[in-house]
Amino acid sequence: MTTLAAARRIMQRCALLASCSEEASCLTRPYGSQALLRAQALVADWMRDAGMQVRRDSVGNLIGRYDGERDARALLLGSHLDSVRDAGAFDGPLGVLLALACVERLEARARRLPFALEVIAFADEEGLRFHTAYLGSSALAGAFDTAWLRRRDSAGVALAEAVRAMGGDPAAIAAAARRPEELLGYLEAHIEQGPLLETLGLPVGVVTGIQAQSRCELCFTGQAGHAGTLPMAHRRDALCAAAELVLAAEALARSEAGLVATVGQLTVAPGASNVVPGQVRFSLDVRHADDGILARAVAALEAEAARIAARRGVALEWVCGQVTPAVTCAPELTVLLEAAIAAQGLAAPRLASGAGHDAVMLARITPVAMLFVRCAGGVSHHPAEAVALEDVAVALAVLEEVLERLAKQHAAEAGV
Repeated sequence: MTTLAAARRIMQRCALLASCSEEASCLTRPYGSQALLRAQALVADWMRDAGMQVRRDSVGNLIGRYDGERDARALLLGSHLDSVRDAGAFDGPLGVLLALACVERLEARARRLPFALEVIAFADEEGLRFHTAYLGSSALAGAFDTAWLRRRDSAGVALAEAVRAMGGDPAAIAAAARRPEELLGYLEAHIEQGPLLETLGLPVGVVTGIQAQSRCELCFTGQAGHAGTLPMAHRRDALCAAAELVLAAEALARSEAGLVATVGQLTVAPGASNVVPGQVRFSLDVRHADDGILARAVAALEAEAARIAARRGVALEWVCGQVTPAVTCAPELTVLLEAAIAAQGLAAPRLASGAGHDAVMLARITPVAMLFVRCAGGVSHHPAEAVALEDVAVALAVLEEVLERLAKQHAAEAGV
């Protein structure tokens, strides 16, 4: 099968996985859902057909292993299969399917590398259902917070129950952790989720690092009241307090180069048109490439939230549920990616990732590298998300070239 034909099959599979959704009108595939289990079942079958040993770990990640000739250590490849709400078809699945295609093409040539390959389809990177970004990869990295098991989704279902629904075991999640000595590294292909490659007119690029991120959950609690009879001077309007902080976050992010701040979820109670809002719960996502700048920004916003609460006579709850430091991609793997891109006759631009990826967690235990693939208009987390067939073919060729170069290096080091 030609590289272009393999890329076409990847595109077809992305479309098939996109049909696995919890909502008929759009793609929504959260952790612990039947839609995610259906998607995993499809990928598991493709893994077995490629000669891989397939298993789920104790948190529900799907793992296919392709043994090497000599070294039992593994190079990990993959991405995630879960999605945001109303998602596109390529964020996550493209990386899984590119990795799988590499193994399929090795198997078709009866080719074994000196080391093992493991294709991992992480079960939860987005954190849509339980606000637990990197849940799957944190388990592999030995960084899973067992307090997460008590979290509940909007329907009151505990994360522990969702783990069981994924075929996992809440009591054995620690067993999913991998030892650094078992691994050679982690390589993840992912759509860029930004417009730079398209602006440069290039199909792929090399990621230099992933910026730091803080995810907080806030709640302002005031006093609900009648919209017609409660005088403005007597109101303790929780929504007005939240609105002030939303604008304060925007203003702070605009004032600091590279800083971004987003409120993407907001729940108003009691939620009636003729009632002054008594309580508002909302999310706050803050990111920057510098850990120190991020920490200062979050501290400044927390202090501003306290000032707003005091001035408006409302109570404030502030919980930062997840803070991940900035990650630098491994120089040795990054250089290999650049060389593999150059071997295709292309320039290899270096790009920083504003989005988070499972590589953030894996960097705790093994060297990581990422390949970005151009996406149309830089659109992502949206149904209009799209990649070109020819770009997928280039990405596949680059990954295969990296594997061959790693194999030669490994053989040289072993004196074979």
